[in-house]
Amino acid sequence: MNPFTSFRRHFTPTQINIYFSIVCFFSPPVLGSVVSFVFNGGALWSVFLLAFGRRQLNIDRAMLAVTAAICAYCAALVLASAVNGALGADLKYFLPLITLLFFPISYSTWSITDKVSLARVAVLASAAACCGALALAIVQYSWIGTRAEGGAGNAIVFATVTCLGVMTCLAGALSGIVKGWKLPAAAVLAGTIAILLSGSRIIWLALPIAAIAVVVINRRRFASANLMRVALIAGAACLVIAAIGFPVIMDRIDFLFSDWNALTSKGDHSTALGLRVAMWEIGVGAFREMPIFGHGISGSRALMKQGFHDQFGMDAGYNHYHNGFLTAAVQAGLLGALALAAIFIVAARNAARVLRLSADPVERFGATMIIVTVITYLVGGLTGIVVGQDLLDSTLTVFLVSGTYLACGRTVPPTGKGAVAIPSTAGRES
Repeated sequence: MNPFTSFRRHFTPTQINIYFSIVCFFSPPVLGSVVSFVFNGGALWSVFLLAFGRRQLNIDRAMLAVTAAICAYCAALVLASAVNGALGADLKYFLPLITLLFFPISYSTWSITDKVSLARVAVLASAAACCGALALAIVQYSWIGTRAEGGAGNAIVFATVTCLGVMTCLAGALSGIVKGWKLPAAAVLAGTIAILLSGSRIIWLALPIAAIAVVVINRRRFASANLMRVALIAGAACLVIAAIGFPVIMDRIDFLFSDWNALTSKGDHSTALGLRVAMWEIGVGAFREMPIFGHGISGSRALMKQGFHDQFGMDAGYNHYHNGFLTAAVQAGLLGALALAAIFIVAARNAARVLRLSADPVERFGATMIIVTVITYLVGGLTGIVVGQDLLDSTLTVFLVSGTYLACGRTVPPTGKGAVAIPSTAGRES
């Protein structure tokens, strides 16, 4: 075989998309912000491909709904800065919004990939990511003596993206997308242990909620399964998780009660819990001052620093309020908070519609990806970031793009003007 022909066969547009997808699903827990460079670089390249007619802009109802919600959120932030006369100061803070605004571009490029292939890549790459996350977590927790941060460099962010990988593997095992359940099941166990070693209590809450959602969505698969065997496997996995996680869980609970006692008895806001409470108090006060349009991004950061100094006598400042929606409310007012919520509401509505109408396993798998993404980000955002961090933004967009495409999108040819797209059954109007 001609080596050049072989090379071209491995680097066709659809094959490049497969390689790109592998990196996007594998990177977040293991390589951290590498996914941001890969995703944004791929999206930027897609802009040129679309501009020169090498790709088609894939427009459908589900994609437009999510895109509209994203644009509304970005517009609310820009409007808040304009109202506060801080457009120049906030300009540098608008750059991360490009990741979210790449949603329709990436959606159009990802749409050239066969749905079954993309779903399998998502599961297998996520399985590799969970195993890599566990290896890093063991090294960091047992040898270095720190909370597991993986490649993310932050325990909460690491736990969040690993949770998405775990749920993708669980959905893959229960939906039958990949042959054999042992590999994704082992990855679920590995990823869960990594999340425990991260010590991220809020993701400990998100994990079982998301897992219950996945099981409920795939409950029909249990009708023909050996329930005794399933119960034994699940019980064994729970025993392993409990044996490994018990010391970590108790240690984190002790820290929580210690922080609570320091806060209530001494008014100590210097602990992890105390700092969060302080930020929430400052944030609520700032929201009441400008409830409609907010203070803008730079304004909210200045208020944070000033609030710590004036209210708590502390020299501290952060770029968010450790609650994603409170951060949006301070930055862009009620308009921003509602627009941010709309992104997840619209995505969840798309998924719910597919789960109600479609029996196709790939479409239901895509809808499940959306549901677990919404659960993980909303629960995690109660004490952390929803959007506004490069790794979280890129991973959110990857899962929303691929989940929306798999659930209710249509496959389009990689090249060729006027080619007819292949419609999705669940994506049709009811």
